[in-house]
Amino acid sequence: MPSDVLAGGAGFDLTGKRIWVAGHRGMVGAALVRRLQSESCEVLTAGRGDVDLLRQDQTESWLAKNKPDVVIVAAAKVGGILANDTYPADFLYQNLMIEANVIEASRQAGVGKMLFLGSSCIYPKLAPQPIQEDSLLTGPLEPTNEWYAIAKIAGIKLAQSYRKQYGCDYISAMPTNLYGPEDNFDLQSSHVLPALLRKAHEAKLRGDAELTIWGTGTPRREFLHVDDCADGLVHLLKTYSGFEHVNIGSGEDVTILELAQTVCEVVGFEGSIVKDTSKPDGTPRKLMSADRLRAMGWTPKIGLKDGIAQTYQWFLANRA
Repeated sequence: MPSDVLAGGAGFDLTGKRIWVAGHRGMVGAALVRRLQSESCEVLTAGRGDVDLLRQDQTESWLAKNKPDVVIVAAAKVGGILANDTYPADFLYQNLMIEANVIEASRQAGVGKMLFLGSSCIYPKLAPQPIQEDSLLTGPLEPTNEWYAIAKIAGIKLAQSYRKQYGCDYISAMPTNLYGPEDNFDLQSSHVLPALLRKAHEAKLRGDAELTIWGTGTPRREFLHVDDCADGLVHLLKTYSGFEHVNIGSGEDVTILELAQTVCEVVGFEGSIVKDTSKPDGTPRKLMSADRLRAMGWTPKIGLKDGIAQTYQWFLANRA
């Protein structure tokens, strides 16, 4: 058998398995819990009052006691550009500790399969588009979130090293820009899609004639509904056991202006969209290749407009 493929990959059966979703309160973790409810498995969760993942002793003790068969590492300290720039030590230290503690404790507890979740920010700032998995470590990172990116790259390498040294069936996945239920709608720290949703909603309530977006509106970005992401991750658990990480994305992108137009249509904001070209555009394009995952037989099901409409309904019910 090739060294990068282990038994328990293709055809890994989740039936009867105890699956711990570390980070179940986050957007991705919550989506994974929802998705796993349709599998014949037992989902384990643990809040910070149950186990502090920054503490090695607590993490090892919890895993030894609860003995999951599968671990999904969705726990992380996350934030936007301002938070990354303001708290670089927190982002590097806390993410390194979480992943190192969970991965080592999983090995000690004899966990059969582990899935580590990274982020598309692991790739070089100027990586060729669409970004292939082998672009990792081929160039400088985006400076504004390099601390988070370095921690996530370390997590990928940690999973690979445990596979190489111990024969552990540990895999990694890199989700693209995600949105959906449980997203962050705080205008000071949210990403572009939830920020646009909230801004369009509030502009409609005020009866504004205009909605302002940053930059020229020409940068292209990829988006994936978090429920599609969770479905793709479960597909990976069932079918993949390889050394290399796998991108989780839609394989399609839209301009920021097109995104804003769709959001306004969904929300019902009928004013005009104004471009503030004094603000930066950022990277011209950021699209991940979805070829590897598509070759495994998985494709997303939720179209962007439908996904935005679903997310807006969740926002109205839970945040507005």
